[in-house]
Amino acid sequence: MFLRFTSRTNADGAVVRYVALAHNRRVDGQIKPDVLMSLGRVDQVDVAGLQRLAASISKHFGGDEPTGAAPAGAAARAGSLEVVDVRTIGATWLLDGLWHRLDVGAAVRAATGARRFTANLERVLFALVAHRAVAPMSGLSAAEWVREETAVPGLSTMDDEHARRAMDLLVDADTQARVQESLFLAVADRLDLLFFDTIQVECGDGERIVIGLAVTKEGIPVRYWCWPGGAGDDSVPAEVRDDLLDRHPGRVVTVVERGFSGADDLAGLPRAGGHYIAGMRMCDGNRLVEAVLSRPGRYRYVRDNLRVREVRLDGQDARFVVCHNPDQAQRDRRQRDEAIVHIQAELTRIAEQCAGDEAARVRAECALRDHPTLGRWLIRPPGGRLKVDPAKVKAEARLDGKYLIATSDPHISAEDVALGYKNLLDARDLKTRLLPGPAGGRIRAHVPIWWLALLLTRVAEHSSGQTWRTINRQLGRVAQVTLAGPAGTVTQTTPLGPEQAAIYQALSVQPPARVTASAPGRRGARGRSR
Repeated sequence: MFLRFTSRTNADGAVVRYVALAHNRRVDGQIKPDVLMSLGRVDQVDVAGLQRLAASISKHFGGDEPTGAAPAGAAARAGSLEVVDVRTIGATWLLDGLWHRLDVGAAVRAATGARRFTANLERVLFALVAHRAVAPMSGLSAAEWVREETAVPGLSTMDDEHARRAMDLLVDADTQARVQESLFLAVADRLDLLFFDTIQVECGDGERIVIGLAVTKEGIPVRYWCWPGGAGDDSVPAEVRDDLLDRHPGRVVTVVERGFSGADDLAGLPRAGGHYIAGMRMCDGNRLVEAVLSRPGRYRYVRDNLRVREVRLDGQDARFVVCHNPDQAQRDRRQRDEAIVHIQAELTRIAEQCAGDEAARVRAECALRDHPTLGRWLIRPPGGRLKVDPAKVKAEARLDGKYLIATSDPHISAEDVALGYKNLLDARDLKTRLLPGPAGGRIRAHVPIWWLALLLTRVAEHSSGQTWRTINRQLGRVAQVTLAGPAGTVTQTTPLGPEQAAIYQALSVQPPARVTASAPGRRGARGRSR
């Protein structure tokens, strides 16, 4: 008596497998299986119930075994199974659930035509996006990653030619931004406020492009643009507003990275029309920043690690928002204290080693003063020795965990100013991981892949309340294991921990089944289709 596995292929190409209790009988001199009871689909079978049945059989019919023989017998039976493949599946499975929820495949198919966009190309396109989100720095190409590292639902293998075809198809499909247009309403809960920023990217052969990115206040990207590297700063925001607001009336606020320090810099920003949010340099001692920081006021909490207070100055049209991150403030203070201890140790070492050699001591102190990191806290009084300046330390401590933002929009709340600026800076940080500089002239083909990866990861972050780094780390521990034995193969996923189960539940994505595939006489199927 044994478990018999059969499979059936549906019209959509999905393979469904069934399990039954059977035994062999001899008919006309040949052995034929006889099904005693059908147990249903493999992914829905009550595995725990079968285990209890096996334990009951062992208890009633294996009572003659001496103490310790039962575990030994179980180990011997398990020894007939061999692990033939182990792959990660947790994060890829989650992204595939979001991919289907947003109907990304349907959006691309509508833009390209059903004939060109086959089911296999849709899976290859998803694999490219998942690779960029899950393992962008792995050193493996997407094709190698699929073949060797991960289980992609519905895709057993792919090669570089498949990847090139899928990327070219996506670029052609999104020439008129039709894919973005289809996904816009699926992810944007509120369309009355969008933030816009530009990102400079350079590829291996020196080609430079400018990527424009529009995001909601939750940080979810809804549109992107590409321009040559020399695109004018004034014309770009105007083009974006004309393009975006024609389809979706509302407000578009341009976000500018830190680098503006005075009133003259801020005055030049509205020339392209609309409003701006600009980060301001805080460490150069300009009077505008000092005036803002000297104004008293209470902070309002936006998130656990972010609080804000608004400041208005007479004679200034711009509003100023002081942002404070308590966690970052502790890190800044700890790093500065460690640096000061290191400086004091260096000054002591210089004094001891250069005793009696004034020229050598001056050279060593000058080298320490010119250090790019440590020199900012040092001062040499007239006729004195190099030392730590308490005034510089105190002035920097005043800025721990703080950054300053200016905006020309009179209506946007201080909380939305802080979140819009922070979310776009986070998108810049993700660019270094999700959009590595590709060689050759194909950098534009990588941009829609990067945008889709950013879209899925941002949706995951917004729904779960956790960073993508945390989600990816937790779900990276979920593996799919394929075992082979005389009766066939069984592919199972490792049990979920409470943190992993909570992520799937927060995003309303059904986790991978414990038994995902099994078939007699085969080496296992990878990446069961949904």
